[in-house]
Amino acid sequence: MGAAMRRIHVGNALSAFGLGFTVPYLYVYVAQVRGLGAMTAGLVLAVFAVAALVVLPFAGRAIVRRGPLPVLLTALVTAALGALSLGVASSAAAVLVSASLLGAGQAVMQPALATMIVDCSSAETRSRAFAMQFFLQNLGLGVGGLIGGHLVDTSSAASFTLLFAIEAAMFLLLVVVMVTVRMPHAPRIGDAPAAGRGSWKQLMGNRAMVQLCVLGFVLFFACYGQFESGLSAYGVEAAGISTSALGTALAANTLMIVVAQFAVLRFVERRRRSRVIAAVGLIWAVAWAVAGYAGLGHGSQEMATAAFVATYALFGLGEAMLSPTVAPLVADLAPEGMAGQYNSAFALVKQLALAVGPAVGGPLGASLHAPYIAAFLVFSLGITVLAVRLGRRLTEAQDQPWLGRSRVVARGGAPVSADV
Repeated sequence: MGAAMRRIHVGNALSAFGLGFTVPYLYVYVAQVRGLGAMTAGLVLAVFAVAALVVLPFAGRAIVRRGPLPVLLTALVTAALGALSLGVASSAAAVLVSASLLGAGQAVMQPALATMIVDCSSAETRSRAFAMQFFLQNLGLGVGGLIGGHLVDTSSAASFTLLFAIEAAMFLLLVVVMVTVRMPHAPRIGDAPAAGRGSWKQLMGNRAMVQLCVLGFVLFFACYGQFESGLSAYGVEAAGISTSALGTALAANTLMIVVAQFAVLRFVERRRRSRVIAAVGLIWAVAWAVAGYAGLGHGSQEMATAAFVATYALFGLGEAMLSPTVAPLVADLAPEGMAGQYNSAFALVKQLALAVGPAVGGPLGASLHAPYIAAFLVFSLGITVLAVRLGRRLTEAQDQPWLGRSRVVARGGAPVSADV
């Protein structure tokens, strides 16, 4: 890794650490510590999703025009202001405004950092760069959540103020680190004006990217959108999982990612990207079947708990396979100079899935146990089908980047076949 890539990875770790520091405790902070009630706390969580949906369509255009670094710095300062104000907010209006700033800043960080990784990597190093990003994000979230949990005290608002102040400090420290990054020259809208006109229309005309966005929505809806809503509700209601066992399951997911990430990378980096994603769908189908046994089987409570923990671990294995596959594919589908637009579009799809997933999965997992498992098992098999169909639209260089003689993957090229 060059110096720029090392700083970018430090930035990913710091931003994830800051998020892990506060996000798990937002509901408790708003509803109980500030005494604003469950409805306001729920609105705060919704504001995060809404803020992301509002800013991401403009973030891509800004990254293409100005480059990812200025956009990232703006997002970091915005998030720091949101975190600081959230730590001292005592009214519902102040909390919601602060959450909107923090949510908007966090949302824009993702495509900005992803575009910086694209600009600082080659076709040969991009999969490893994104695998490292995912590894550090999960490590940062886990460590941040662990330390944050030992600092908070629900009887003291000051402890939460300290928590949000430390999160803001992480974002400002990241500003200092990122200012030192020397980005290689990458085409911007000023260098290639034709690429900027009607960029969203141009993106929608890229059939492979549209199919990848549909696939991405199902991926995030059927996995991440269920972790802390539908699947946890199903575990508690159907399988009788305790809160401590639920925490163990989440830890198993993170541990699987941290342990397996680079072993998995060796396996996937010489295989077709579309087939790797298809394999993830099959793994997640097995995960949902195991979850079905946990809640609908007639084994002992110990067996149900073990099966539930195994479900989260299997999801983690699939996530480790996706990290060096999907994000580089988004970048390689983008025409020259448009990686920021494509990264932002995919981040927007992710946010939509994360907003819809809990709303659908939560009530279903809590009350309709068998239909819930059956539905998401079908969604997982759908991932496999969609991935196979996507593979037919990709060029050899996009689906198998190691085959190219050049170090630069062909971007936005004509598909091998237009037939689905």
